[in-house]
Amino acid sequence: MSVRLAIIYYSTYGTNHRMAAIAADAARAAGAEVRLLKAPETAPAETVSGNDAWRAHAEATAHIAHASAADMEWANAYLFSAPTRFGVMASQMRAFIDTLGGVWAKGGLSNKAVSAMSSAQNPHGGQEATLLSFYATVCHWGSAVVAPGFTDPSIFKAGGNPYGYSHTQGRDFDEHAQAAIGHQARRLVEFAAKLA
Repeated sequence: MSVRLAIIYYSTYGTNHRMAAIAADAARAAGAEVRLLKAPETAPAETVSGNDAWRAHAEATAHIAHASAADMEWANAYLFSAPTRFGVMASQMRAFIDTLGGVWAKGGLSNKAVSAMSSAQNPHGGQEATLLSFYATVCHWGSAVVAPGFTDPSIFKAGGNPYGYSHTQGRDFDEHAQAAIGHQARRLVEFAAKLA
């Protein structure tokens, strides 16, 4: 069975979108069928339009489809990418996750490989707490957490987060960042193939 990977991100200014796009390229190169999707925006339209950078990113990614319960059923692996807000995923991502009760109730989220990435404005802005708190949700689903661990030198070179790649906003997506994201995506595809 082939790997069908849903990469679901939420991004205000583009950081997590970029992370998700890098992961999508790596997963496709590893042989996965990939859907790059975004969590719906829940902030009021006037809030988004009142912030130039936020509005510009929303307009630039308007063509990307919103994630749905049907996408979650289609996929046999998931990669989530969302910024941290006070040590947990941004509310937009949590709001999407909260729509999945029907799929979860019929077992549609179980036995799938799941990994996650995050970002914050500074290196200790809650990225690890965000990933660990999200993985509790994965346990409720009955899915398998596929963290990158320290399984590749790129993890150390990109900041050393074994729970999932985490990016500091404003930092370049240099070769170390791209290598760590790529490694995490390929590792997820590898484990998803074994589970499938």
